[in-house]
Amino acid sequence: MRTNVYIDGFNLYYGAVRGTPYRWLNLHRLAEVMFPEDRIERIWYFTARVNPRPHDPTQPQRQQFYLRALRTLPTLDIVFGQFRERKTRLPFANPPTGGPKTVEVIKPEEKGTDVNLATQLLVDGFKRNYEQAVVISNDSDLATPMRYVKEELNLKVSVVNPSKIRTHRDLEDAATYVKRLRRNNLVQSQFPKVLQDRNGRFSKPNSW
Repeated sequence: MRTNVYIDGFNLYYGAVRGTPYRWLNLHRLAEVMFPEDRIERIWYFTARVNPRPHDPTQPQRQQFYLRALRTLPTLDIVFGQFRERKTRLPFANPPTGGPKTVEVIKPEEKGTDVNLATQLLVDGFKRNYEQAVVISNDSDLATPMRYVKEELNLKVSVVNPSKIRTHRDLEDAATYVKRLRRNNLVQSQFPKVLQDRNGRFSKPNSW
């Protein structure tokens, strides 16, 4: 079955690979491992460029190495949203006696991924670029375009939940089929430590 894969990069990262040894993830291989009977034709990876943080100033450099690794995959396209940080005031969960009720925090926000993913999913569906779409995310905002693909375009749409929590009910209702991303899927889908592209050889970051 001709299959396209649509990946919510931050949902995948925070749901499955953050803090694990499996962040050097070959997304084409992952798709093959999870859907071995299908032909993976196109993979769309939706993400945003991260900013350095006081506790992790090298995060952008690690991300760039990973994006470079992904660009060695001929079937994969990267689509960028925006990553913003804004100051906001939030209430204390347990405000100190006689102290302030709120605190100013820096709130990171990733903008555009769900809209970009939904748009590409629908455009490819209208063009009949796939017989099955696979959405790797547990973001319920994607349920409506998935339901449209299934009910209006009469195409299959599967969801892969990368998180440890239950698949959102709206996604379950919208999908033709639901899978959960397992540790063994990640183990089987790692890039080699050293890769080659047009600019030369490069390696998995040591801190990973």
